[in-house]
Amino acid sequence: MSSLRLPVMPPVAPMLAKAVPRIPQGALSFEPKWDGFRSIIFRDGDEVEIGSRNERPMTRYFPELVEAVKVSLPERCVVDGEIVVVVGKRLEFEVLQQRIHPATSRVNRLARETPASFIAFDLLARGDDDFMQRPFAERRAALVEALLRAEPPVHLTPATTDHAVAQEWFEQFEGAGLDGIVAKPLDGVYEPDKRVMFKIKHARTADCVVAGYRVHATDPEGIGSLLLGLYNDAGVLQSVGVIGAFPAARRRELMVELQPLVTTFDDHPWAWAHEDEGARTPRSSEYSRWAVGKDLSFVPLRPERVVEVRYEHMEGIRFRHTAQFERWRPDRDPRSCTYAQLEEPVKYDLADILSLK
Repeated sequence: MSSLRLPVMPPVAPMLAKAVPRIPQGALSFEPKWDGFRSIIFRDGDEVEIGSRNERPMTRYFPELVEAVKVSLPERCVVDGEIVVVVGKRLEFEVLQQRIHPATSRVNRLARETPASFIAFDLLARGDDDFMQRPFAERRAALVEALLRAEPPVHLTPATTDHAVAQEWFEQFEGAGLDGIVAKPLDGVYEPDKRVMFKIKHARTADCVVAGYRVHATDPEGIGSLLLGLYNDAGVLQSVGVIGAFPAARRRELMVELQPLVTTFDDHPWAWAHEDEGARTPRSSEYSRWAVGKDLSFVPLRPERVVEVRYEHMEGIRFRHTAQFERWRPDRDPRSCTYAQLEEPVKYDLADILSLK
């Protein structure tokens, strides 16, 4: 049972951001958009709790951060931020996902092998003072002061009020694995679970091969999602992600349209995804932790149809987030759908970002 005694107590739903197409003008503070687990840290002396976006505790998964918080955060505070994992010079979200594991022995081993960092970007409380109703400009100044002596793996996020600098960050920082830019009204109070900030993310399109589908979870006569592929330099079709969220009528139309393409795994480029106990999507074992009870099987299709999708950025050889349907491309040869069409961000060293103030 928690013995925390703070002016802001867990659970707290983090303040959220709404997507906008470009960096807005106005009295705003701009920050890099970190690609990790959104977390609010509560510290009262030696007691530390790490809350998540869904308000569930994540303390047990990051023992190294609990110790780091005791070194770098004020004795009594509540700080909003992001948990990330750095590999080399960039963030790696897939490695971070692996940190969520039920076995304590695995948690402790990964804490040593792939230690996490905490990027602080808002102050909700310090000592006996509740900062949530104070304007962000004041909260930011107090956060900077509170983290003057912070040591890695605890970091203060860079911030600027200069629109031109924010635009430069947006163009450069993706190469270090960051996700875009967040803009916060300088006079805004902290509003849990409200989309009162702004996020600007990279949006791109790619032509992908449709290589399979999953049946909709609640509508067996409809398509739930389409599995996408791109050909690599060796001519092998790689699984890159999915698209879904089709209207009900369109789901059923797609089911009918795609039946002539249904094939067996013997004639499919992802034949290796088929197992005796049933077909699985490529890399579905990695997804199962995040979709307990969800049917991960798929129906293989001959890779003959091409769809244009919108995506934000890549994580390795795959789309980092679920892609969005744009349009069908009957004019495209499926074999022409390769990784060569993708825009590759200029590499950027994450250490250079963390050194900014």
